[in-house]
Amino acid sequence: MAHGALHRRVTARAAAPKGIRHTPRMPAAPRPSSPLPDFCSLPVLFALLVVGALTVTLMRLAPGATGGWREYSAAVLFTSWLAMLLTVALCKLRPAMQRLPGHWPYAAVWLLLVGLVGFAATLLGWMDKGLSLGIGAAAPERFTLQAMLATGLLGACLLRYFYVVGQWQARMAAESQAQVDALQARIRPHFLFNSMNTVAALIAVDPGAAERTVENLAELFRAALGDDRDSIGTLGDEWRLIDHYLDIESLRLGDRLVVERSLDLPESLPLPRLLLQPLVENAIRHGIQPRIDGGTVGISARRVPGGLELRVDNPLPDTPAPAGTGHGLRNVRERVRHHYGDRARVDAGAVEGRFVVALFLPEVAHARADRR
Repeated sequence: MAHGALHRRVTARAAAPKGIRHTPRMPAAPRPSSPLPDFCSLPVLFALLVVGALTVTLMRLAPGATGGWREYSAAVLFTSWLAMLLTVALCKLRPAMQRLPGHWPYAAVWLLLVGLVGFAATLLGWMDKGLSLGIGAAAPERFTLQAMLATGLLGACLLRYFYVVGQWQARMAAESQAQVDALQARIRPHFLFNSMNTVAALIAVDPGAAERTVENLAELFRAALGDDRDSIGTLGDEWRLIDHYLDIESLRLGDRLVVERSLDLPESLPLPRLLLQPLVENAIRHGIQPRIDGGTVGISARRVPGGLELRVDNPLPDTPAPAGTGHGLRNVRERVRHHYGDRARVDAGAVEGRFVVALFLPEVAHARADRR
């Protein structure tokens, strides 16, 4: 029986033509779709309103243009109504169009713009003729064709603008996520070695403290090396992560480390992960550790006019410390600007013998989870 099975396998292998290898053909992976802008947002509606009003105004000012203020007002009203209709349609149909492969989502948007404008122009001509309003064009068919051509050209320009902005935002999101990955992968060796030495020293004299230190280390490593790709957490999560870090450092520095904290914001406030902990780590490393008598680290979160302020400050060292790379502070600046826009600020500098890092987050801004 075994000999027969072996014979069939050899015969089947020999039956294949020599020099030809049969390899399964893998189906080509579908090309990912280009991300569409958020058509449900007010900036998109505003852009359509402005483009429509500018187009009507330029046509009114063009040489040889006919018609008075009555026709101009009717045209502005028509384009404004059309802009709102297009915004609603694009907002509702965006999920379906986004599922199309490649650049087809933008092609579908362009076709929808031209089609809706043609339908609306035809409807306006029919209503004007039936009701004898006297506000429509003398040749409705020509008006519809011109409206569709103008929409096609302007729509292509607008979609090209949205596409370029979307690609820029995607690159910014990728760079921001790469910086988060680099920050998460960067574990200071001296902090790890000092923590391990602290655990080794506590095992014999205070096993409970040693166990808490190991648990705090586990939480820090979970946050720094975890596989959670969502870069948005809450202020409460950041406070708890800082607590774990301070518990470890307090065992090593003892009375030399004093922390004053003031939290006047809800813990549910969205906040990018690992935003404050690196600042606290820098404050202890550069402001407390070099001083013989230590010092006080201040951490506060409060409301200020127009937004929120997060602040970390520490005493300046007795002697000027060697300049660092500035990677942590630069990373915080770029991530704050990415998540909260250009109105956000990160100010750092010496103030009355202390080094202060203040983060201003605009009140209207919300950390965006889709930008990693």
